[in-house]
Amino acid sequence: MWLIDQIAEARIREAMAQGAFDGLPGAGRPLVLDDDRHVPEHLRVAYRILRNAGFLPPEAALRREIRTVEERAALSRRLQCLLIRLDETRAARLRRGPYAARLAARFAAP
Repeated sequence: MWLIDQIAEARIREAMAQGAFDGLPGAGRPLVLDDDRHVPEHLRVAYRILRNAGFLPPEAALRREIRTVEERAALSRRLQCLLIRLDETRAARLRRGPYAARLAARFAAP
């Protein structure tokens, strides 16, 4: 164990003995830990610092942008589908309604 680790552990034990950690929010509940398994071990600290500062690694930023574009594309396809259905509904209503019958009779050959 490194010297800094030993000093940190000693200070944590002292604080625990003095009750500095009593009554903290979330006491007695499990910690919610980040899943950093996919990040190489030598980059984890740097990525955590960047994430806590509000920055994303380049891969994560690209993945987020890709996800946003894919969602927009899906919404665009859905909009086109709904517009086509609306046009078909309007056309079907005109074909079946009394107005369509009157138009057909008016333009029928004499």
